[in-house]
Amino acid sequence: LAFCRGRIVRVPKGPLIRVVGTEVAIPCSVSDYDGPSEQNFDWEFSRDTDFVRIVSTWDSTFTSEEYQKRVGRGDIKLRRSSNDAVELVIRNIQPADQGRYKCSTPSTDATVQGNYDAEVQVKVISDGLSVSGSKARSSASLRLSEGDSFKLRCSAITTSPEHTHLHVTWQIKSGSSWRDILSLTHEGKFQPGPGYEERYRTGDIRLDTGANDTYRLSVSQASSADGGAYRCLVSEWVRGADGSWQKIQEKSVEIASVSIQRTDVVISTSNVSVTERDSLDLICNITTDRSGIFQAEVMWYFSASPDDTLSDAQLLLSMDHDSVVSDSTLISLSHVDRNSYRLLVRDVDVEDSGYYFCEAAIWVPLHNGSWHKVVERTSAPVSVVVTALEPDYDVFLNASKTPKFSDDPTELNCRITNVQDTEANIRFTVSWYYRQHLPSDDVVTEELLATMDADWTLLPGDRGRERIQNGEIIFFKKSAGTFSLRIQWTSESDRGDYFCVISAWSRHRNNSWVKSKDVYSASVNIFWATQDYTLTVEAVKLKPFFVAGHTFEMTCKVSSKNIKTPRYSVLITAEKPFTDQSSPNGTTRIISLNQDSVVRLEDWTDQTRVDGVVLEKVQENEFRYRMYQTQISDAGLYRCVVTAWSPGGGGMWREAVNGLSNPIQIDFQTSGPVFNVSVHSDSPTIYQGEVADLLCIVTTEGMPLEPDDMSFDVSWFAVRSFALDREPVLLASLDRRGIVTQSRRNGSSDLSLERISPLEFRLRVHGCEDHDFGNHYCVVTPWVRSATGVWQREPDIKAKPIFLSVKMDVLNAFKYPLLIGIGLATVIGLLSCLIGYCSSRWCCKKEVQETRRERRRLMSMEMD
Repeated sequence: LAFCRGRIVRVPKGPLIRVVGTEVAIPCSVSDYDGPSEQNFDWEFSRDTDFVRIVSTWDSTFTSEEYQKRVGRGDIKLRRSSNDAVELVIRNIQPADQGRYKCSTPSTDATVQGNYDAEVQVKVISDGLSVSGSKARSSASLRLSEGDSFKLRCSAITTSPEHTHLHVTWQIKSGSSWRDILSLTHEGKFQPGPGYEERYRTGDIRLDTGANDTYRLSVSQASSADGGAYRCLVSEWVRGADGSWQKIQEKSVEIASVSIQRTDVVISTSNVSVTERDSLDLICNITTDRSGIFQAEVMWYFSASPDDTLSDAQLLLSMDHDSVVSDSTLISLSHVDRNSYRLLVRDVDVEDSGYYFCEAAIWVPLHNGSWHKVVERTSAPVSVVVTALEPDYDVFLNASKTPKFSDDPTELNCRITNVQDTEANIRFTVSWYYRQHLPSDDVVTEELLATMDADWTLLPGDRGRERIQNGEIIFFKKSAGTFSLRIQWTSESDRGDYFCVISAWSRHRNNSWVKSKDVYSASVNIFWATQDYTLTVEAVKLKPFFVAGHTFEMTCKVSSKNIKTPRYSVLITAEKPFTDQSSPNGTTRIISLNQDSVVRLEDWTDQTRVDGVVLEKVQENEFRYRMYQTQISDAGLYRCVVTAWSPGGGGMWREAVNGLSNPIQIDFQTSGPVFNVSVHSDSPTIYQGEVADLLCIVTTEGMPLEPDDMSFDVSWFAVRSFALDREPVLLASLDRRGIVTQSRRNGSSDLSLERISPLEFRLRVHGCEDHDFGNHYCVVTPWVRSATGVWQREPDIKAKPIFLSVKMDVLNAFKYPLLIGIGLATVIGLLSCLIGYCSSRWCCKKEVQETRRERRRLMSMEMD
């Protein structure tokens, strides 16, 4: 049965108890049905046994004759709440409507399952509920003051034959709607309305029951929101057969109309403006219509903002309801009349500017002699502006030192003159500003150099902060009325307009300092005419002709203009032919001498001639360069690169301008041999693990030389690409003394470099790997011994590269793995056969004993 499913029609569990003359709504719903979602319903009524048709949702002719008038007037109708639910609504129900009501649903199911109708019993009882005001008065008018208390009463009684409960609610009408204040529910619980929860918890709103079925509403601390019409709303409830509560009727009666007179607190004046050292007079007025005995409590507050709350404001002075005033030296609070209170602030200061407001509370006496606060109000804030007594003075700015060149000092003096109306509690500070001098149509921006606060503490600005911290810009006070700015070393970026601002500070009652006035000075322009720096450098060769092995000597003479006390630094450079591999860009930095006469070797790498170059200072503007034992490889163009320096700030030197001399050429006229270099390999394509042989062959043309008069530096390089588009990698080198130098390698292959003949050099790559492929070439530096016995270095010679390919030997790569695999398979097979034989021979042998059987031959049937 748990899996059976069919149509279910539901109505409330009866009996339904209703009061005569009220409106009744009987719901009916259907579920678990097939067919369309919107279902139809038929309602019938029976007093005894037979049912009379009332109304239907789908058949207009369904209604019987005795119900047609009531259905036509709308006293009986169907109200659909969803596709599967309707309500039968009967207005003004009468005792004749008591009986059984049946709800039926026409079938739309494929099979007939479940129930298609349901019945409910309706019982109609007489109206026994009566609601009235106290002492038969239906309405009354009460006029109260804010903070008063009042009570309202209503009477509610029922004589219903059924066991019913009353639900009493007090309501107030604000506008056009009624709001719940406090209820005593039909379950005996008190329920405050929205917004009245806090007042109910504090006891300001209570609902009490009294004799003769009366319900009393007590309201304490009445506010303006409590004004309006009050009524007593009573509903009658009965518990249904299913245990739920059902409201069967509701009645109300208006009890009273209450008006609340508001108490206001106002400050008599609006915005106030007073002068410093004068008195501030404010009056707080309390507006109330109370005629009885009451006392006021007044508190004055001060706030810097009109939006601050009482917790954020400062309490100035207070007077309680016993007229006891809190103590204060410069502030007093007095009682002018019954409803007015005066605040007097003597000797006001600028810091007294702000917003003032007063808070007043009304206290009334109780029967036991104590006082009770009934209302509390806060006035709107009043703006008070205290005008400071400004001193009168002028400011004059002049320059005591002006620069004529860069790095000259600058000194500005800012003086206070014509001082009048100043008191002992006035202090002056200064702020310095810089304004760049721009054309008249451009926007000029001011930049703060430094400012001074009331405690004479210097606060640097963003411009020149580092220079101020380093002591390049100094601020000091020459005298009581003179402030000075000194720039130790003025630069071109310091040119512009300067002005100062003198600020006057006043001391307040709490010993704090407040700025009262700013006076700007006229600007002073710092400017000097500048001319472009000029620098001329002339190089002269002292010996017009010389040969290899002799000393080369040149001088550099320097002349400058528009540079203050210059010093020079000199750099000697050489522009070598592009065949020189030591300097790919053609320019070599040889030796330098700075402005402090410190010599330094730059890119001079010939270790055999470390002392072969000398640079010295002959005069303040003349320098001499010498190169001893010149080689043919020293040929090229030599220049002097000169930098002029001028004294900068803090003892530092500042670069002014650079200059380049004319070139001096070193050219050797020789008739010696011509060297050529080539690279050769018998096997440029090899397999991995083999040895690659590369030969670097040197050939000579022209004048023959003995082998002992020739020597070579050989270097091997590799480019790991096909198109020579990568940087070359040095593999190994062999100098003319026979010393081999190898570079670090990442692979497992190895290198060897040897000389196999006077003009042949062999590079071997042992155990070649994949990364050893690429273009390989050698670079040869010939050395020739002259007739005087001096070795001369010839220009480097680069050979044409040869490409080395490294292939993988497939047979050798797989030979050893195949042999190892075959050997292991053979050993494992033999071992398996041996284990199987031993197991069958000794471990699995079983003796079988056969029972002896008698052997008898069958006899023929004739013999039997």
